[in-house]
This record gives sequence, C-alpha cells and structure tokens, in this order.
Amino acid sequence: MTVVNACTRDGRGGSPTAVVIDDSTLGDDERQAIVRAAGTSHAAFIDTSSRGAPVVRFFTTAGELTNCGHGTVAAQAVQLQRSGASHHRGQQSTGGRTFATTAVRRPDGIEVWFDQGIIKLQDCASGESGSIVAALGLKPHDVTGDLRVASPGTPRLLVPVRDRRTLLSIQPNHDRLAADCRRLGYLGCFVYALTPTGTKATARMFAPAIGVDEDIVNANSTGCLAAHLLDTGHAGRIEVHQGDALGRPSSVCATAVRDRDGIRTRIGGSASTSGFGHRDGAWQFWRSSKAQ
Repeated sequence: MTVVNACTRDGRGGSPTAVVIDDSTLGDDERQAIVRAAGTSHAAFIDTSSRGAPVVRFFTTAGELTNCGHGTVAAQAVQLQRSGASHHRGQQSTGGRTFATTAVRRPDGIEVWFDQGIIKLQDCASGESGSIVAALGLKPHDVTGDLRVASPGTPRLLVPVRDRRTLLSIQPNHDRLAADCRRLGYLGCFVYALTPTGTKATARMFAPAIGVDEDIVNANSTGCLAAHLLDTGHAGRIEVHQGDALGRPSSVCATAVRDRDGIRTRIGGSASTSGFGHRDGAWQFWRSSKAQ
C-alpha cells in the first residue's frame, strides 16, 4: 500500500490518499477497514489482473464510491511510479465506465489528467436549497446565485458564496447536513467563491453523508463547476484552490466543452512524489485481517 498526496498546490499539501494493489480475496468490509487503518479519507484499490484497462475502486470508511477524482489522480500517479516511465497515456475503468488518462513526471511531482465524462446539471428546487443553506451555517444573503445539482455519476450540490472570507467562516451542522444530503440523494455540498475573472475559485467540500465531514480536495466537483460555468455563459475552464481551511493547500484544474451528448469535462491535478511511502501499520492490519 502507498499513500499519495493527491492534487497538491506548488508541490505542497494535497489530500493523503491510500492506494492499494487490490487482492481479489478481500471483502468490501476489509477494504473499508484498510481505509480506517491508513488514516486517510479515501482509498483507491487497483486491480491489475484484468486484460484491459485496470479496474480502480474507491472506498471511504462508510463504503464504496461510484468514482473519485483525487483518488484517480493518486491511482494514476502510483501506476506511473511503478512503471518507472516518464509519462503514460492509458485508460482506467471505474464505476462501469472506461476513460482516458495521462500521467507525466514533473519537477514537483506527477501531473495527471483524466476524462471525467458527461456532467448532468439541473437547478435545485427552492424548497430544498433553504434547508441545505441553513445546515451549512450560511444566511441567505451569503449565497450569491442559484444552487445547482451536478452529477458526473453521483449528484452533488454546487453552492456559490459571496467571497473567500464567507467560505472560510463556514461551520456546518454535520449531522443535519448529512441527513439532508441523504434525503435528497446528494453526495455532499461543494461551496465555492469565484474570483472576479471567473477562471479561479476557492472551495470547500462537505460530505458527511459518506463519512467525510470535510474533504481536503474534491476533484470531481471542480469538473462539475467547470461544466456549470460553461452552461451559464462563462469560460469552460477553472482552477480551484481547496484545503486551506484544513491546512492542506490543494489545487485542481478542469476544462469543459459542449458536444452533441452534453457538457464533457477533463480534470487535472498533481501528486507529490514526497507523499509516496508505505504505511506499515495499515499493511500489518491488512495482513492480520487476511489471516483471520
């Protein structure tokens, strides 16, 4: 098992993410236990035995995720590291979808880009948004536009706030937010503040419904934001800074284009090579769980 700092900013910070070369004899409860033992919010499990694109599954302590953006960055970085190559163009299979990936060694780590696919967008019903805003600890005047539901496979809510100060001051009621998100079928809430240019933003991701009160970085939601911006007449590109509230500065880039099938996005982030290292305690936990 390897722990990677995914989606770093200038070679620092990022989200510690466990990456495991999967064992087909593991059960899902054991995979969740590995996440707990690793002490990370997420883990990527790579099945390298398939003849086609490697199958990658993602878990938190609460269960399996349909997909995970920063987990994909971590998984692709580990695969490039294992290969010893300087760059790689390949594919990954996750959640029943196979998509293109690129990984390149850079001076400050490994840069990864992947095709997120089609993003589905819809407006949030006004009766639902009030409850969510209150659970986030926000006042109606803190929100600067309509809330939108965005889904690259799993729906989440995009919540625009007026400025970075408002964003960093948020103190959600996690129990209430988790209950609302479960009731409405949302992964969580991606709260963001755009800069005046509209091509950069700061953001925080709250996902207590899946066992992550606050995510250090959520790459898939950055892709969702790029799709929303394109859909509302803005440039279809964005760089989002995340993790500052947790002392883990992180960065994700995304681009969006519209084709005949809808709005399609591509996500990029870097993994710090200094983050590579084995977690012996978690490895021993895995071995003991196998023995039992």
